Amino acid sequence: MAQVTDSVRAARAKWRFRGIARPSFAQEPSPGEESVWDYPRPPRLAPDRRRVRVAHGQRVLADSTRAVRVLETASPPTFYIPPEDVDETLLRPSARTTLCEWKGVAREFDLPERTGVAWAYRDTFPEFRALAGYFSFYPARVDCTVDGEPVLPQPGGYYGGWLTREIVGPVKGGPGSESWW
Repeated sequence: MAQVTDSVRAARAKWRFRGIARPSFAQEPSPGEESVWDYPRPPRLAPDRRRVRVAHGQRVLADSTRAVRVLETASPPTFYIPPEDVDETLLRPSARTTLCEWKGVAREFDLPERTGVAWAYRDTFPEFRALAGYFSFYPARVDCTVDGEPVLPQPGGYYGGWLTREIVGPVKGGPGSESWW
């Protein structure tokens, strides 16, 4: 299990917006929509029973009705899929890792013909141990759907949020969003 260090505490403390009040520039959600500015910080885990499917070409990488959404201020939800619902034989562990100040240390996974398509937290902080071993996928690199709706990638190229029609922002990753924290 990852340790919460002083540098992790400092990274957690830098965020101005924490889902308590929507900033003036945030879009007002209509019925059936969710504002990313209503999501909390620290993030919240929310089970989601919709069908989540991930494919690359004709190969199905994941298919689940047991996903968990991570809801975090300013970001579109990220869907995490239990390993039992992922075809891990198609994925190759990468040497690349990332650190999230909330969730822990993640390892990236590649396909033979495409790098950085997925990640999984193997070394989580205590609050997010429920995500350990679950996979998430970058919708910019593979085809992701939620109940048949194609997912759009979070802007910016780095983050892995899943944009669906019920999500309103603006969302972190777009131009100027670095000033939000």
